[in-house]
Amino acid sequence: MIYVYHDFGGTHTTSLAAAYHLNLVNHPEKVLERDEILNIPYFNKLSKRDAGRFIFHGIDREGHSVYTLGRRSSKLVIPSLSHFSEIITELNQLSERIIFSNTSPVVPFAMTLGGFFSRGLKLDAIGVPLLVIGAKQCCLHISQLVEHTKEIATKTTEPQVITIDNDKFQA
Repeated sequence: MIYVYHDFGGTHTTSLAAAYHLNLVNHPEKVLERDEILNIPYFNKLSKRDAGRFIFHGIDREGHSVYTLGRRSSKLVIPSLSHFSEIITELNQLSERIIFSNTSPVVPFAMTLGGFFSRGLKLDAIGVPLLVIGAKQCCLHISQLVEHTKEIATKTTEPQVITIDNDKFQA
């Protein structure tokens, strides 16, 4: 199985989701501390140039690959990737399931502002504290979103490509 967590920038909620998925965060039921947030791989480290690139985060305990993706504002990226993945799996008869899980619904306003200041304007002094506030606000939702994603992935036998919108996890 291949898991792809995606959102606008691909560096904040997606990095948190990958960290939870890979058990890099030891306590999924507790609000994270500042240092824990800032030490998550790729958290607030990617730029606009990384948009559209799959970022590999690791292999989970079950042997599944975990990636993140920044899709920017295009609403067509995930449907296109999903359809293309279906074509590839059909043509090559691949057995690998691909899961696209949207982390955008859990992005709080503080994280949106923090990302804009830090990544967009390069003003980390303003952006990073806002990102930390936002991450603290949404980390429990992200943990639940990851568990929900894993549950859907393991309980569903068809189709080979699954797109999860995660609308029930709104911030």
